[in-house]
Amino acid sequence: MKNILFLVIFFTINPFFGYAQSTENLDYISPYHNGYAAIKKNNQWAFINAKGDVVINYRTDLNLSTFEKDSYPIFSDDRCLIEQKKNGISYFGYIDTAGNTVIEPQFLNATHFNNESALALEVKKETVAQNKALDKNIVYYRYYEVVIGINGEIVHYLNPEGVNVVLDKEYLREPPKITSHHLSKELIAVKGKNGKWALKKLN
Repeated sequence: MKNILFLVIFFTINPFFGYAQSTENLDYISPYHNGYAAIKKNNQWAFINAKGDVVINYRTDLNLSTFEKDSYPIFSDDRCLIEQKKNGISYFGYIDTAGNTVIEPQFLNATHFNNESALALEVKKETVAQNKALDKNIVYYRYYEVVIGINGEIVHYLNPEGVNVVLDKEYLREPPKITSHHLSKELIAVKGKNGKWALKKLN
């Protein structure tokens, strides 16, 4: 009897234990993707499983995808895009189905996983000279379209020459666009500077 009374009191005082969040008065419920549906409440998003249990608590960093007229976060290959602002610039990474960050936000843009690979924009800093008067390095940044594996490893560089970018929120107000796209598990369409397309085989 004491144990039952303790559990009743515990869950009454701790309503958030085990993600025991309310699934009432929701602003939106998405269709299921990869076995999970996104729910929105008070401008935050969470995920429920097929039983309707909240398995990832409400948070604000889930990246939204647009499907026809609606926008909501999804899981694909057990990965969900997250977005983090650093100095006013968006960086993208991924969480797993337990809500753990498995790929840190580091890409200037990224796509959903498709057959355990995704497209992303990797940014690199290059030092070109040194200002001796100010004792500072002169650096510039360049981003590359890459194919990443399920754990964030770089699998292929799609534009080895890269694209110069200014990492300043006044110049980079939106994420740069990814021009390549998946055609199949083993083929990616890559757009060149001349506007022509090429096929890239992953295997």
